[in-house]
Amino acid sequence: MRAQNRAYLFGLAAVLLWSTVASAFKLTLKYVDPIQLLFYSNLFSTIVLAAILVWGGKLRSVLSGTRREYTRSVLLGALNPALYYLVLFKAYDLLPAQEAQPLNYTWGIVLPILSIPLLGQRMSRRDAAALVLGYAGVFVISTHGNLTSFRLSQPFGVALALGSAFVWALYWILHTKDTRDPVVCLFLSFASGLPLTFLLCLFLSSLRIGSVEGLAGTVYVGCFEMSVTFVLWLLALRSSENTAKTSMLIFVSPFFSLVPIHYIVGEKILPSTITGLALIVAGLVIQRQRKPSG
Repeated sequence: MRAQNRAYLFGLAAVLLWSTVASAFKLTLKYVDPIQLLFYSNLFSTIVLAAILVWGGKLRSVLSGTRREYTRSVLLGALNPALYYLVLFKAYDLLPAQEAQPLNYTWGIVLPILSIPLLGQRMSRRDAAALVLGYAGVFVISTHGNLTSFRLSQPFGVALALGSAFVWALYWILHTKDTRDPVVCLFLSFASGLPLTFLLCLFLSSLRIGSVEGLAGTVYVGCFEMSVTFVLWLLALRSSENTAKTSMLIFVSPFFSLVPIHYIVGEKILPSTITGLALIVAGLVIQRQRKPSG
């Protein structure tokens, strides 16, 4: 099999799995609260990532870091999974999945905005166009298409979903400065975040999950949002002969997500959701089509 075809297979598998997680969040939150979902999905993802490292013969790399690298992992773990998923899961608890998912997807538009003060980059015309299109989409989704009312359907939930995009963009910027193996970095972030999410669950919620459905949901989220799917996506990018073509697969994920959101979660997909999501993705596509520098 050609390397690029293998990349497409890995990438499509990752996209299809990521397309189910919005529904998984919403269904699991019927049985557990956001803090319980945070802790248990963090726990299971850490176990899965450790198993992947053992299988790949990379576990020794976990123990060979410097003090500075371990400190960075602790800081990154506070951002992701602790803060990021706490904010995201609460947003899903408050909003319909069809709204929370595309609002969170704006992290790709937020990324160049944060890169201006943090990395000293300039905003290009493409970035500005992406910003306008993306947040036009946010406005359409948040108002359910009632553009003249200027009333948000759930202001706090919208703020949390957009806030999660900023947290993820910040994590990604800080993560790119780490030169270690990305799976090792992710494992150390999640392992470092585990004590914090445990304490949050112990003091602000309950460690006891009262249903099999809730426990199964946390396992699913831990595997297919936080660990296995991330590794599949890395394999897709590493196998790719053209990374730009492979990375474009990620843009179909939010549209695929609408299928289980409708048929499994039972939400009626609003025209405003499709319109707003199309604007957000159009902004992301424009942003990705940069001219090579030099």
